[in-house]
Amino acid sequence: MDANRLKYASDSPPSLPLLLPAPSVWHALGFIALYFALQLAIGGGIGLVAGLVAVLRHGDGLADLIHQARAWLGQSDASAVAVMVTLVISAVLIIHLVRRRWPSLWTLGELPGFGFTATPIPALYAVALALGVLMPFVGGMLTQWLAQGHEVSQDIKMLGAHIPLMLRLPLALLVVSLGPLVEELLFRGVLLSSISRHVGNGWAVAITAVLFACVHLPDLSFLWYALPNLALLGLVLGWLRVQSGSIWPSVLAHGANNLLAVVSWFMMMPGN
Repeated sequence: MDANRLKYASDSPPSLPLLLPAPSVWHALGFIALYFALQLAIGGGIGLVAGLVAVLRHGDGLADLIHQARAWLGQSDASAVAVMVTLVISAVLIIHLVRRRWPSLWTLGELPGFGFTATPIPALYAVALALGVLMPFVGGMLTQWLAQGHEVSQDIKMLGAHIPLMLRLPLALLVVSLGPLVEELLFRGVLLSSISRHVGNGWAVAITAVLFACVHLPDLSFLWYALPNLALLGLVLGWLRVQSGSIWPSVLAHGANNLLAVVSWFMMMPGN
């Protein structure tokens, strides 16, 4: 049996999911790294294009290109536009590449499938929504207790609070829909599938949750006390994925969690 296939758990005849080619851990980590690398590359490319336009408009030399790019991205409105374009392009590319690479796993509910199918337990959608709404409060209290009074801020939250309503609305929509969709595909889809073949579903959920928390640290200025909150969210999302036999409850809970986080954007005026 080749390296991309799950090993049989026993000598009994294998079920269909065990016969399907599953992603390796390196495949999963590679796609996660590619997703964030695409965001950096696309965001940087947008900034350079804007800087080039500014250089040509003002007649400056190319030596000022980087300065102009940084100045443009330093504006809240411009940065919000760059974030939205970057998220859409990188997410669409990743979703396309993953589906093209493992088409047989896409709609398979049982691991190593990615779970893009309806759950056979519809009540778990309500459970997912409730957990998604509850987690910001539970996780927020945990973070505040660990932070001991230190402020915990997130780049995307700071950005969303200081842009006009016409930009807040589409950014919020992406943060609660496309963002959770692609992250659940990568973490509760590809990564969970790859790890579960080696250590089982329980340990796979735990390991995936820790990795999920760690990759979000740069957006939280590497504040260690934000890790338990994110890891707890990752555990809940992984549990939903395994119990439901579908990725959609995880996407729903993730989106609800993000929705609670962006509500504050609409309670502030730009510049406050």
